[in-house]
Amino acid sequence: MNELDSFTQYVASFVDELVSSGVDKVVISPGSRSTPLAILMAEHPKLTCYINIDERSAGFFALGIAKSQKKTVALLCTSGTAAANYYPAIVEAHYARVPLLILTADRPHELRDVGAPQAIDQIHMYGNYPKWFVDLALPEEQPNMLRYVRTVAARAVGTSKTSPAGVVHLNFPFREPLIPNVNIPNLWSKLDTKSTYLHISPTNSFLPEDEMDKIANFFEDKTNGLIICGEHYDQGFVENVQSLSEYLKFPVIADPLSQLRAGVHNKQGIMDSYDSILKDKELVEKLKPEVVIRFGAMPVSKPLMQMLKNNPDIIQIVVDQGGTYRDPTLNASHLVTCDETAFCQSMIRKVNKKQASQFYQSWIQCDKLYWKMINQSLEQMTEMFEGKIVRELQQFLPDRCTLFVGNSMPIRDVDTFFGNTNKEIKIMANRGASGIDGIVSTALGASVNAEQPTFLLIGDLSFYHDLNGLLAAKMNNLDLTILLVNNDGGGIFSFLPQSNEEKHFETLYGTAIGLDFSKVVDMYNGSYQKVESWKELHTSLHSTKSRKGLKVIEIPTDRKTRVKVHRELLDHVSQEIRKVLK
Repeated sequence: MNELDSFTQYVASFVDELVSSGVDKVVISPGSRSTPLAILMAEHPKLTCYINIDERSAGFFALGIAKSQKKTVALLCTSGTAAANYYPAIVEAHYARVPLLILTADRPHELRDVGAPQAIDQIHMYGNYPKWFVDLALPEEQPNMLRYVRTVAARAVGTSKTSPAGVVHLNFPFREPLIPNVNIPNLWSKLDTKSTYLHISPTNSFLPEDEMDKIANFFEDKTNGLIICGEHYDQGFVENVQSLSEYLKFPVIADPLSQLRAGVHNKQGIMDSYDSILKDKELVEKLKPEVVIRFGAMPVSKPLMQMLKNNPDIIQIVVDQGGTYRDPTLNASHLVTCDETAFCQSMIRKVNKKQASQFYQSWIQCDKLYWKMINQSLEQMTEMFEGKIVRELQQFLPDRCTLFVGNSMPIRDVDTFFGNTNKEIKIMANRGASGIDGIVSTALGASVNAEQPTFLLIGDLSFYHDLNGLLAAKMNNLDLTILLVNNDGGGIFSFLPQSNEEKHFETLYGTAIGLDFSKVVDMYNGSYQKVESWKELHTSLHSTKSRKGLKVIEIPTDRKTRVKVHRELLDHVSQEIRKVLK
């Protein structure tokens, strides 16, 4: 076999083993040095390739696919700064525990550190964010090298999926010529009959029975408890954590990303008003728990975190299958490395079912009163207010859909104004690093092969950050409805202490950009509408049902009055709740 065929067989063996290990999608950012992998990936009959030209957008697009489908997605680019543009998505994937396989092409070793063009130091270039890094050997066709490259492929996929899921980075040095010979007979054949060269079993952590008994006994004399659920997507968890709440009579603080607010499951004890209630110091004193069981990532709510941080006497038990330390309050007394669903099931078997305490009843009472007053107030509101946009969107959304939510204010508005519903709405966001970059691309990735409609709620600055990401909708015929809430700047800063810096506030934090987004939506063959009344919003939302592709509904709001309306509304609600609890 000649040198080109040997080179081709080596790369083909790697690609084929990715498929054997469960990878069926790859996002490719075109380039020269990555040609061998790109061509052979495009040739493989069981791989679907998505072309995304901008590497930063490509990284988040792959992240969205992997996050929504819970499968490892491969991401390929050429050498040089192209690889550096994957960094933001890698950071998000690391903290959000999303399985991504980063494949970077590189110059061969003799062209490194000698001034060769498009050659940078790619060894461990992503620092500690990947779970595993390999600078692969140069291609050879010897049987032991084909086993080597297949084993690396299988190990990489398996490592990306084991708990906690995350990023694996493989760096491929390639010498020219770079064009593989795709006409080799039996290109995808293996050396033997192995289905995969290395199967890595998924990790499932279970506590010994004696440890479970200790925790169960601990709950026997506790009545004032809360269950706190952050971002979570595992099937079966929702029903089991709600059952645990029923047994312990601990209310469940349900972050929007916990998947507990929406669905046909029993919602008795599910609290979704806590963020607003815990802004009131008097109510915190009345509703403060003695013990907390926390599942998933730390919720979005800052008042909730402050309650846990400012009250070290609250006993916090953090249950996390990944076993990593995720407690920004620094007050957790127990870190339980255990499958979250299995933990709930074990506790249900071991604890005696309790009666509702006054603490439990108070939380239920507050939650009901909160939503009664919020709905009454929003119904009377005529201005285009972000909180009412969330409520109107919730009512419009179909019975089965995905709602992706942007960071900064949109996720906080959803936390405050998105209440319990029987609709099966999967709520997603990039809360690993909580950045506003890459949101459009991630939402488009989440829409890939989706069996239900996908919606994105996003602010104007976050939308601007990822305008390049819209190309994926055009190139891949993806369906996404975007609600673009445009308050012409960084609305979240109006809620922060920086708002008192009147001299520099607009320049440094308000950052109004004044763009006409209709032109960029048109450039990517999307449909665009601007609405300035609730009637127009309803009409636009209904019109999107009959259209495919990219649809953008822009909703202008007033950043300067937003804080006043928001605070007056919630202050009024808090006053009424305080009266009831006295």
